[in-house]
Amino acid sequence: MLRSVVCAGLKAVVLAAALIGVGGLPAVAQVRVEPAPLTAYGSLPSFEMVTMSPSGERLAFITVAGEDRTLVIVDMATKEQLGGAAVGQVKVRNLDWVDEDRVLVTSSTSQAFPNIGIVEQELSTAQIYDIAQRKIIVVFNGTRGVLPFLFSNVRIVDRADGPLVLVRGYAFGNAGRLDLFNIDPATGRGRLEEVMGTRVNGFVLDASGQSVARSEYDPASRVWSLYLKSGSGFRKAWDTVAPLDAPYLVGLGMQGDSVIVGAKRPDLSQPGREDAEYFDVNIETGAWRPVRFDFRPDGLLFHPVTRRMVGARRSTNQGTVYAMADPAANALWSRIEQTFDGRAPNLVGWSNDLQKAVVYTGSDRDPGTYYALDFAAGSLMKVGGAYEGVRPEQVASVRAVEYAAADGLTIQGYLTLPPGIEDPRGLPLVVMPHGGPASHDVRTFDYWAQAIASRGYAVLQPNFRGSTDRGDAFMEAGYGEWGLKMQTDLSDGVRYLAAEGVIDPSRVCIVGASYGGYAALAGVTLDPGVYRCAVSYAGVSDLRRMMTDIARDTGRNDNATLRYWSRFMGADGAGDRSLDQRSPAYLAERADAPILLMHGRDDHVVPIVQSRVMADALRRAGKPHQFIELDGEDHWLSRADSRQRMLNETVRFLERHNPPN
Repeated sequence: MLRSVVCAGLKAVVLAAALIGVGGLPAVAQVRVEPAPLTAYGSLPSFEMVTMSPSGERLAFITVAGEDRTLVIVDMATKEQLGGAAVGQVKVRNLDWVDEDRVLVTSSTSQAFPNIGIVEQELSTAQIYDIAQRKIIVVFNGTRGVLPFLFSNVRIVDRADGPLVLVRGYAFGNAGRLDLFNIDPATGRGRLEEVMGTRVNGFVLDASGQSVARSEYDPASRVWSLYLKSGSGFRKAWDTVAPLDAPYLVGLGMQGDSVIVGAKRPDLSQPGREDAEYFDVNIETGAWRPVRFDFRPDGLLFHPVTRRMVGARRSTNQGTVYAMADPAANALWSRIEQTFDGRAPNLVGWSNDLQKAVVYTGSDRDPGTYYALDFAAGSLMKVGGAYEGVRPEQVASVRAVEYAAADGLTIQGYLTLPPGIEDPRGLPLVVMPHGGPASHDVRTFDYWAQAIASRGYAVLQPNFRGSTDRGDAFMEAGYGEWGLKMQTDLSDGVRYLAAEGVIDPSRVCIVGASYGGYAALAGVTLDPGVYRCAVSYAGVSDLRRMMTDIARDTGRNDNATLRYWSRFMGADGAGDRSLDQRSPAYLAERADAPILLMHGRDDHVVPIVQSRVMADALRRAGKPHQFIELDGEDHWLSRADSRQRMLNETVRFLERHNPPN
């Protein structure tokens, strides 16, 4: 619960104004220095979720001290604090400006409502902070018949007569519906805006806040349907059978008379061109046309007022690249690139007129910094750093690497080197596979990799097959390869670095979380002789049990979630016993190195039972291991004390079983 406060001073806020230059920011020479304390890396970021008001005249952000979070509002012109609210130890997930005087804070908590079919999971709540009145308003407060939780992202629509705050809520009537509600920002009460029902799984709003497209998914028939606005109702414009990879609505098209749909449409393939991922669908005619960029985008960008698509972005080895179709957006990004030349800027947010922006940088020599820019005034303001306890010279350099897997597939990734090491030779190595596995690492400041590198280790983060950074074919190459080629892609990276003389192959450990935790466990059970130790946070250890637990929790032996995991794991349904052959919990007697297991007790993504069964199997097999359960922690290490302990225990375990010196 928010509690209104006024801070005496913002010591953590730098707010240093300077004229914007065209020559970029000054570089910092890297020299060998003593490493920062682990607390500097393990603490939650000092600054989170820096967001700009519609006019660009105010900033809102979260500061973190220990476990406690505080919402802070600052005036851009005067650099003075306008207000603040003690957020406490809740898990803040998002900040949104309702208007110039109100900020909406979304947080989440673990809840369950078994009587209406909601199993224990992370559910979101929201509160509105009124700056002028120092008042806290709870969303859905006093709304009869509606659960006080959010069942969609909040949509805030700027209108001449005042902002619309729209979100889906669970209404008890008629056996329960997920309808769209209009939240009164003065009281928090919700008023029914549109009846949607439970099958509607996506919608697009126009600039006035009216939905112009909806999508529905029927889990029984596996049919995804697109409905487009027609008069006072909606007409079905297209449908497709989608047991997996269902299409999804993204937003308004560039002209406002169409919607963007993410979909696989091989029937619309063009000879000699890669299939498009996004399509522009005309609302009136239903006609589809591909939306293409010079790169395969990670996501699309939309105008804060018109809500129309204005561009796209993609993470690359050199940082995030943007393609802007809107002239004003393109001018803004061009000036940001010029200002932050060589600093790999990320566009965090912008004002309604696209003349002011918030930018985040985090790469070599930069532990993560937020800046606010005002191009009309010609000013650049450093808001603050995510990891203030890490000095620029203590930031480890990150290099892009590329190597061939055993079957010839090219694997790309990143190698983080200990600070001060320019010509790496014979270093101890930590392999750190990402989670997902349908995800990918990018070149940025990674607190976990940076902390380990600061202790004298090289850290390899491979984007193994199954990762999402290189198109559908590369991701699909990972289907059925859990514990197989997805695993040897990691050890092939070890062999490559050893052949280059960069690392000592006799001094290698593996560390990971979620799928990366599975890969850490599989590394010492399915791919022996490579690693001296393994650290798994929230890793899957029993694939078949993971599948059967999903079936139990959803009440179905056949659903989209199970089909997704069956394809990736290479399973024939939830009860496929062949999964046991690639489950570390069934292979504990093969473990050839000590294992550290850590897991949050409130994890609803990978339940803690996955680490418990692994610990039991290792104990029965007489294998060296340690198991740490983290109270009140979820899948994402949202608590400062948990993150700090995870990092301390990881480094302690590495230094014990694979000393860096």
